[in-house]
Amino acid sequence: MPAWALLLLVLPVAVTQGSWRSDRLSGPAIHHSDATYEWTTWFNVDHPGGHGDYEQLDAIRFYYRTRVCDAPRALEARTTDWIPARETGEKVHADPSVGFWCLNKEQGPGHNCSNYAIRFLCPKDISEDPLGQWGPWSDWGPCPALCGQVGVQVRSRSCQSQSLPCSGPKVEGKSCNGQECQRTDCHLQCTMGRVNAECDSCMCEEHILLGSVRGAGGLVSPGAAILRSGKLLTLTDHNGHFRIPGVCPDGNTTVTVSFKGHAPQNVLVSHSTEHTSVLSVQLERAEKLRVVTNPESKVRRVGQTATFCCKVAGTPKPDHFQWFHNNTVLEQQSDSMLVLKDVRPKQAGDYYCKASSAAGAIKTKRASLTVLGKNDPPCNPKPESHLIRLPHDCYQNSTDSLYYDVGKCNTVPCAGQLDKAIRCKDSVAFCCGVAKMERRQLMCQGYEMPTMVVSECGCQKCVDTKSVVYGIAIGADTGEPMRFGHIFMNGLRVSRTGYKGTFSIQVPPETERLVLTFVDNMQKFVNTTKVLPFNTRGGAVYHKIKLLRKKDPVTISSTETNTLELGETKGEDPMVELQIPPNSFYKQNGEVFVGNVNASVTFLDPRDVSTAAVAQSDLNFVGEEGDTLPLRTYGMFSVDFSAGEGGEPLNAGEVKVLLDSTQVKMPEHLSAMKLWSLNPETGLWEEEGHLQMEKKRRGKREERTFLIGNMEIRERRLFNLDVPENRRCYVKVRAFRSERFMPSEQVEGVVVSLVNMEPTPGFATNPRAWGRFDSVVTGLNGACLPAFCDDQKTDAYSAYVMANMGGEELEAVSSSPKLNPNLIGVPQPYLGKLNYRRTDHEDSRVKKTAFSINVAKPTPNKAEETNGPVYSFESLKECEEAPFSAAHFRFSRVEGDRYDYNTVPFNEDDPMSWTEDYLSWWPKPMEYRACYIKVKINSPHELNVRSHNMGGTHPKTVGQLYGLRDTRSIRDMDQNTMSAVCLEFKCSGMLFDQERVDRTLVKVIPQGSCKKDNVNAMLQEYLVNHLPLAVNNDTNEFTMLAPLDPLGHNYGIYTVTDQDPRTAKEIALGRCFDGTSDGTSRVMKCNEGVALTFTCGDRKVTRQSVFQALQNSQGQAGASVSRGEGRPSRRRQRGGGNPPRSSQRRSTRDPTGRRSQTKS
Repeated sequence: MPAWALLLLVLPVAVTQGSWRSDRLSGPAIHHSDATYEWTTWFNVDHPGGHGDYEQLDAIRFYYRTRVCDAPRALEARTTDWIPARETGEKVHADPSVGFWCLNKEQGPGHNCSNYAIRFLCPKDISEDPLGQWGPWSDWGPCPALCGQVGVQVRSRSCQSQSLPCSGPKVEGKSCNGQECQRTDCHLQCTMGRVNAECDSCMCEEHILLGSVRGAGGLVSPGAAILRSGKLLTLTDHNGHFRIPGVCPDGNTTVTVSFKGHAPQNVLVSHSTEHTSVLSVQLERAEKLRVVTNPESKVRRVGQTATFCCKVAGTPKPDHFQWFHNNTVLEQQSDSMLVLKDVRPKQAGDYYCKASSAAGAIKTKRASLTVLGKNDPPCNPKPESHLIRLPHDCYQNSTDSLYYDVGKCNTVPCAGQLDKAIRCKDSVAFCCGVAKMERRQLMCQGYEMPTMVVSECGCQKCVDTKSVVYGIAIGADTGEPMRFGHIFMNGLRVSRTGYKGTFSIQVPPETERLVLTFVDNMQKFVNTTKVLPFNTRGGAVYHKIKLLRKKDPVTISSTETNTLELGETKGEDPMVELQIPPNSFYKQNGEVFVGNVNASVTFLDPRDVSTAAVAQSDLNFVGEEGDTLPLRTYGMFSVDFSAGEGGEPLNAGEVKVLLDSTQVKMPEHLSAMKLWSLNPETGLWEEEGHLQMEKKRRGKREERTFLIGNMEIRERRLFNLDVPENRRCYVKVRAFRSERFMPSEQVEGVVVSLVNMEPTPGFATNPRAWGRFDSVVTGLNGACLPAFCDDQKTDAYSAYVMANMGGEELEAVSSSPKLNPNLIGVPQPYLGKLNYRRTDHEDSRVKKTAFSINVAKPTPNKAEETNGPVYSFESLKECEEAPFSAAHFRFSRVEGDRYDYNTVPFNEDDPMSWTEDYLSWWPKPMEYRACYIKVKINSPHELNVRSHNMGGTHPKTVGQLYGLRDTRSIRDMDQNTMSAVCLEFKCSGMLFDQERVDRTLVKVIPQGSCKKDNVNAMLQEYLVNHLPLAVNNDTNEFTMLAPLDPLGHNYGIYTVTDQDPRTAKEIALGRCFDGTSDGTSRVMKCNEGVALTFTCGDRKVTRQSVFQALQNSQGQAGASVSRGEGRPSRRRQRGGGNPPRSSQRRSTRDPTGRRSQTKS
């Protein structure tokens, strides 16, 4: 018997445990000789992951179109280990016309199908035929049947042999149906095939369209829909393959591929004369809609035009827009641009846009429209009250205080001179600002002090400002810096961290939500995405980025079931488990990976409150209606799978997530639990799926209940177990320069953070667990922090609140030995209901930089609870616009021994408050230059040292006061008879008109009986070589015309320029304390980098004014200057870039550092 016949007979025996269809061969077929049939090569197009191993003939033809005959006679199957199918003991199925398949669910418990390869028995392509050889068949002729009738199609072939006859028919026919009778109203013309009955597409019965669909990460896409003109043609199989007969390859036919969680893709079927066409489709993850540009607030006069625009991106793009005015939809406004012509007062209010697409909806932020009458002033001309503190010897009898009202203008938008063009953004921004100032002389003890007072406000061009975020990125566990890490924004690298982990980034204009991703090149830390609040009015905001350290990888086998336990806490069961089935790992190109896998899964456990600051993003998502809503976390985990050899990143499909239900203390959260993944570009969480309750037996006796869900691990590697929470409120917080808590001493740019604790009383849960972490930056009117709250149980939700400015922790108001409502800022009895407690309430050794409260939702019918500090979620606007008299919580800076006075008032936290004036301390906005001189004091006492700064060489300012700086020296830690001070002075340079420089005349005056001992030799040489030279006849002080060059520590002068005044001062102070030009220190090094040395007597420091001596010399300031021509510097120090900033640096606002006995 021929060998091939034995194979055919043996094959059914190999699968007696399976089910086989007959090969339907006629009897004589088995008598063909071995010379006319042969086996193909082995094929293996599927792997036993998922449902099983499917080696389908259509799939094999998709990949190997010419290597399998049209009608295989038989097939043979074996495993990849060369074990015949009959010897595996597995239940399998086969059919030569369909293929071979093995289902995992049909195997024994805990056993999956093997990985099979198959081959087919096909006729040989015989080149010589003793009976003659036929040529190929012609195409089938047209069907002669009329529409609605049956006919016969024919085709023919010719014998190509000249001498030998050919055996078989020359012509053959088959029945055919006539075309469907077309509708009389159908005008579709087909270049190929015929029009279908619906008259919406062309049909080609002889053509077959084969295709393969893969999703994001290269994973197969089972169940993807293939549509044409909106009609479903078929669904892909478990391998992501599809087969559609009748689609015309005319180059005009387009099919749409749609798959859950992915953006639909339109694919053109290319023109072809073949009977089979093949499509390969790679889908991309659907991008949720995100707001690129929010509408801008406008101020218009009656009759003018106002334009609002919103720009929204996503995949697919938004196809519908709605505009709302005061929460009411505007009919017939369905474009991304809203144009309001001839505006009237009734159109004033809030506007926002809602964009929608198949991927969901999203709402923009609100923009306000202010409508003024034609004759209304654009701004309130009367300045608002603004008190400044005067020197201790300048008490004002008129106000019975050391404060004086210099006035200020509220820098709000105003209606300026606009053109009539329709623009989304006004070509020129106008703001209310100072229109007029007047000079006044304040009577002090024996002298007069000049000050500039705002007398009138008006509408003018806004001051250009820039926003900056800076800080440090460190490990949350040890404080190790992330050195030379990459920082990404919108998928692009925008910066790097320094050696000490420091970074600084300028916020792009029109940014509404700053999302940064920190990526560690050393692979020590988890990639961390943060939403960083910043000051939209300009200036710098400091952030300390705490990073979660990566777990060491474990090696697992891709062909086995693997279980990874997360949230290992001593004495408790793991919180989460990940179960990965065999053969679930894929390469980036979609191929199944076989081998060892390095798996690193890092879990952020919310049962430990110390992990709150490490939380990624801001735990928000976009709801179905487009609103941004909060989440409450039950744990985050970051996954990192890579090949054991080579380290190629791997994706994983069909991963099962099991959350221990006993860890969910609020019963209503069990049914609402979802699995989320983080979009690193938007910083928003996107839903991956629901979790369902299921009981699992662990061992012989223990049975536990889990919340179970499935996910795929593709390009996103950070996941979250969260519950949407609808019990929401806002908490009002303000920050101040001192414990006086005056409105004029509020501080902008303070990062206030709130940690929502897990509910405790009545919910029997871990009191140290947290559920949410939020940060907001204070503005002109404080900050409103989102928080979870409850209106039924006062103590259901609690929160910790803390504040940070430039790395300095601000101090909360004390709660012991008893509450003082006037200091805390919240009246009784609401304060008692909120249970305010500073962190040192029970232990004085604890830091005083945070407080805890019960977030009790205000009761609407109680008047004392409707005025803050807790506001309902719907009352955000009321919270943001609350007057100073409304209840609020407070933080203050630990006030150091320093005093600043500017003749022209300027708020360093508000760049918009800068005024064009020759006597402005900072002559150019957004280019702030901070200058310090280091003074050493030989004395057993810490002394006040003053810098008196006047115009020196500019004709507009000569002899006039710029301002004063008083700072107390800091005693050396090792020598009790020595101290030093870093004293700010007014830098020399161009004034605001940028026409001429002014060498500031600076006097350094220690208070007390002091004698000048030494002047830095290099500084003295520089001053001599850069005339004019100030006269120094008084040994009790030092006078100089401030250098124009930046100099450095060798001269005892420290100069830094930055876009933010506080940042410039912080860096310069750090260098001055350290006595270097590129270092930083929190400890004063008295003998390093000194410019001046004074020896002061043991006489007690008095409060006697130094102005009395200065007052008489102000008019003759120019006389104390030696005339001469300046010449170029012969010793100019090279300027370098800013050094890495450290959060451990001494606070620039309190450089003296009170030596309290507080213990941590």
